[in-house]
Amino acid sequence: MSAPRTGLGKVAVMFGGTSAEREISIMSGSAVLAALQSQGVDAHRFDPAEKPLTALLDEGYARVFIALHGRFGEDGTLQGALEAFGIPYTGSGVLGSALAMDKWRTKLVWQQSGIPVADGMALTPDVNPQHVIDRLGPDMMVKAAREGSSIGITKIIGGDAAAVRAAWDEALRHDSIVLAERFVQGGEYTCAVLGERALPMVRIVPPQGNYDYQNKYFSDDTQYFCPAGLDPALESRIQALTLRAFRALDCRGWGRADIILTAAGEPVFLEMNTSPGMTGHSLVPMAAKAAGIPFEQLVVEILERAHVG
Repeated sequence: MSAPRTGLGKVAVMFGGTSAEREISIMSGSAVLAALQSQGVDAHRFDPAEKPLTALLDEGYARVFIALHGRFGEDGTLQGALEAFGIPYTGSGVLGSALAMDKWRTKLVWQQSGIPVADGMALTPDVNPQHVIDRLGPDMMVKAAREGSSIGITKIIGGDAAAVRAAWDEALRHDSIVLAERFVQGGEYTCAVLGERALPMVRIVPPQGNYDYQNKYFSDDTQYFCPAGLDPALESRIQALTLRAFRALDCRGWGRADIILTAAGEPVFLEMNTSPGMTGHSLVPMAAKAAGIPFEQLVVEILERAHVG
């Protein structure tokens, strides 16, 4: 245990919550809490599913480390409450959090900002599934627009209208906004942002190319490579694009972009995560380690960037 860090005050590590990603949030938050306490930070567990947010004021918290994933923690709602309370918090603000949580609106902003994205469309009740195939082709991804951790996502290869309808119905179980994107063949990569810099990229090689919920968090079969083995000039170009993508969404503090790299060496940006995982399989700690930043230092650096307003 390090000497007490008095300058950061009493810290609430907020994890758990009520989203579909509660289980992963508990894993992330537990790791963050232990790391902060090991560095002498007066950090405490705070689960908004178990106590009201007003307890932050009643219990004298000076700042909040957000380790919630998904809705009501990563989508701007919690950030708005903390703004009203005047309590500094980690990560993006209200606008950046809300935009990044919505994959459809993220795509619209990135298209206007010159960030390369896959062709896609929102699936509204009046859209015929066959028209989706005519527009995007038979290979596509159908996604719940405001879920994370691959929840509500279906990959369709060589599909027909019935397959599109089934994937659409599955996504609707999780969200009222459903996004269909042309399937882009390529390698899976991620690029993290810490403050004003992009960290080394990570290459992800999941079993059978299936980077789903199980393979993200609970399987040891997924392989990760950091350094990613890219040509330095290409990696620098993608890192610069990641910073542009991050700023276009009004994100700040820290985050992580998920990217497909085609065989032609062209990046396609999928989404921006504003409260990335901090579990044993997580990618931001992996990238930070490659940059010479151990996990304990990483969480303190994120906490030191907590802000309000």
